Amino acid sequence: MMPSPFVLCVTLLISLAALGLPIGLSMLAGSIFYLLLAGLDLGIAAEQVLNGLSGSYVLLAVPLFILAADLMNTGSLTDRLLNFCLILVGRYRGGLGHVNVISNVIFAGMSGSAVADAVGLGRIIIGMMTRNGKYPVAYAAAITASSAVIGPIVPPSIPMVIYALVSDASIGYLFLGGVAPGLLLGAAFMCTNTMISRRRKYPVEEPVPLREIPRVAWNAFPALLLPVILLFGIYGGIMTPTEGAAAAAAYALLAAAVFYRAISLRTLYDVLRSSARTATAIGMLFVGAMAFNYVVTIENIPLTVQQFISGFNLTSAGFLLLVNLLLLGLGCLLEGSTILLVIVPILIPTAKLLGIDLVHFGVVVVINIMLGLVTPPFGLLLFVVANLTRQPLTSIVRECLPFIAAALLVLGLATFVPETVLWLPKVMGYKG
Repeated sequence: MMPSPFVLCVTLLISLAALGLPIGLSMLAGSIFYLLLAGLDLGIAAEQVLNGLSGSYVLLAVPLFILAADLMNTGSLTDRLLNFCLILVGRYRGGLGHVNVISNVIFAGMSGSAVADAVGLGRIIIGMMTRNGKYPVAYAAAITASSAVIGPIVPPSIPMVIYALVSDASIGYLFLGGVAPGLLLGAAFMCTNTMISRRRKYPVEEPVPLREIPRVAWNAFPALLLPVILLFGIYGGIMTPTEGAAAAAAYALLAAAVFYRAISLRTLYDVLRSSARTATAIGMLFVGAMAFNYVVTIENIPLTVQQFISGFNLTSAGFLLLVNLLLLGLGCLLEGSTILLVIVPILIPTAKLLGIDLVHFGVVVVINIMLGLVTPPFGLLLFVVANLTRQPLTSIVRECLPFIAAALLVLGLATFVPETVLWLPKVMGYKG
């Protein structure tokens, strides 16, 4: 018996991806193959892509946040932020581990990208932690990778922009919903670092003299001002999230070039080229996902999934538990944007049917996907820090386990206590 066109489409998609073709191009090739087998007009693929891109003003926020993060990593903002965080928490046991977490929380308010946080901050903080043998290299790498997952949960957030695109949820309220879980993750990681540091007797840093504090704080002030401008601009009604992303990129360039004088024309060209590469890779993923989602819609996959899940008579809590297990498993194997663009749209109709708030659902989804970045075998952040430190992946994974356990506790709280996510959006006028 001949397999259905959809089965052949998925088989081709998986085969091409396994052979090393980028997932976006694999989805596009599989979708065109499906249209060919189904006897549909091949121009539908181009039509779906053009319709999706032309009506997605919010999509412009993605390359702009990428550019802002790259400018901050290049323009010495990270050095100044780390020095400022050292003043705040460096004097406690395991102080540099705390600096790692706090700096990621602050940097999260600027970049929206976990990989940007890990690369930008990681190169510096891992060197600080491992100098003179203060901390094992694998531990420094593990806490850096774990802390970087906070980046896309605290606003602004590139994954939340993508989720808003596929769900029609409000980006502004999604950003607000990520604040409390992001801060809880930071607190959980600091508690974990404290327990490990006391058990292993990691060092306490020398307190910064009082006379140095104003100078260090002043040096960091332009960098610290960015999340304030961004959040007050968006939630004060002055600009949309997309305009906020443009403002973030412009301010990062201003801070790097004028305030800190740390960027040349040559460096700016390299930053623009690097940002364009990253944005193009994500753009190709969008193109493939839009074409493939059309195929999924034709095959009524969301309705099939909804009917299948309805057969189990799941409550909203049971469904959320199932989604967590599914996304945590997929996060070990797939890249986060792929999950958001292909898997999550299939789950959204069922979430609506069960009365689950889409802002709450979106934040839970993003936390799950971020945890996938630090879970083997394909956790992207694990490979990033392993490349930075030249450490075996197994030793980094072993050191990550306590932080993953802490993150799972926060995920459980955000999942089953919706007010953890929704209280701040409701304070700011969200009606649900």
